[in-house]
Amino acid sequence: MAAEKELKLLGFWISPFNIRCRIALAEKELEYEYKEENLAEKSELLLKSNPVHKKIPVLLHHGKPICESLIIVQYIDEVFPSRGKAPLLPSDPYARALARFWADFIDKKTFDCAIRLSRLRKGEEREETKKELTENLRTLEAVLGENKYFGGEDFGLVDIALVPFTSWFYSFESFADFSVEQEFPKLAAWGKRCLKRESVAQSLPDPKKVSEFISSRRKKLGVE
Repeated sequence: MAAEKELKLLGFWISPFNIRCRIALAEKELEYEYKEENLAEKSELLLKSNPVHKKIPVLLHHGKPICESLIIVQYIDEVFPSRGKAPLLPSDPYARALARFWADFIDKKTFDCAIRLSRLRKGEEREETKKELTENLRTLEAVLGENKYFGGEDFGLVDIALVPFTSWFYSFESFADFSVEQEFPKLAAWGKRCLKRESVAQSLPDPKKVSEFISSRRKKLGVE
């Protein structure tokens, strides 16, 4: 099919930012070529496609690069509006602005905090970072409320922004000493609902494999 040549995604398997793009492409039922990057030895294509940040993910559409995961997800939604079951962003401008706000909150607060936590030994700094992360998750759980998804009945941008993070939930029990399922049952239930979607199930890595990767990185950093 033409879409196989039309779209190419450069990514790395564990990256939540890469996973977002894969979910969005799957939601739109788009075929694409996937290229797994070696981040220790980045390809010429990646460096050429994203010369500013030199990071994955990059979506190539007819050879033209689009960078940064949330921008890529919104681009996919705008360029392929008739594909998939529903748009990834709401049509109402205010609801769309809210979705973008919470997706940005996840980027700047949740992911950043989790990555910092995964690199810390036990101690005061780790406890402060853990407290910051749990407060952020509590905020997100309050935003979700009793809704099926963050957009109500519709799976969309905020869900796509956060759901890759659920693959890390299992790891928190080992390196952060807390259970998302126990402390944030609504978020845990939302994650399980999302996993029933084919787009999510086929895109998320095995949580145990993620845990092994994080443990390996922690050992290399000398924090485990």
